[in-house]
Amino acid sequence: MKRFACLFAVLALLSEVQAQEVKRDIPYATPALERQVLDVYSPKGAKKLPVVFWIHGGGWQAGDKSDVQLKPKFFVDKGFVFVSTNYRLLPKVEMETIFQDIAKSIHWVHDHIAEYGGDPERIIVGGHSAGAQLAALICVDERYLKAEGLSLAIIKGCVPVDGDTYDVPAIIEVAETRWRTHNLPPSKFGHREKFGNSPAKHKDFSAVTHVAKGKGISPFLILHVSGHPDTTAQAVRLANALKEAGVPATLYSGKETTHSKINNDLGLPEDPGTKALAEFVENALKK
Repeated sequence: MKRFACLFAVLALLSEVQAQEVKRDIPYATPALERQVLDVYSPKGAKKLPVVFWIHGGGWQAGDKSDVQLKPKFFVDKGFVFVSTNYRLLPKVEMETIFQDIAKSIHWVHDHIAEYGGDPERIIVGGHSAGAQLAALICVDERYLKAEGLSLAIIKGCVPVDGDTYDVPAIIEVAETRWRTHNLPPSKFGHREKFGNSPAKHKDFSAVTHVAKGKGISPFLILHVSGHPDTTAQAVRLANALKEAGVPATLYSGKETTHSKINNDLGLPEDPGTKALAEFVENALKK
């Protein structure tokens, strides 16, 4: 029986591998510096399919494009091309360089994804944790894509997952008040330092600062852990700013989950967050 179980497992794995093509470590800059690479997952025979562009988390200091769990299979099975990107990290580079890397990666996708069966005009951008901040900012602050000769029009939807830095000054104030109130030692490399230790930069690097009417900002699905004091507040803050600007914004509050689990579970058939994601993407691509 164990032999049969192993055989079935191997056959299932082979079937999954055959169902998608994966190209890894594709450089998106010329010349490509360290970590300026991405992976592309596409169905066999893909042609002009919508694209999901994913940005990993890790506090802007860690993480990798391989941290995608079930997402590639989920989206490939649904007829998408899935892209997962790396980017340079703190403290080797400054925060703004990370934003520029994400824009360069999207530029490569726009120019080359048709070669992998994707549609460069139908891109959904998403990310988890630090990747959520990067996704939200790149989808509302047009300067980074504009520097690459692109506009927000190529983005059809944005899915930030459990981020806490859509409003950087707010999270800094909350964190530092918490330390003072509870007589805790401050972080040695907290959000203040990561985002440049400048109030002007903190504001400029906040997605909420750049939300405005008439910019062609795509619809948002903002996933967060229900009841988490920081990510819930930031999710509501971003959603309210978008709605005030006339941008469709849907909040999904994950219950009985955690910061990692809400991301890791995306792609599970019975996961409520996955269902919300599938519905959002379908609706976003109709517009």
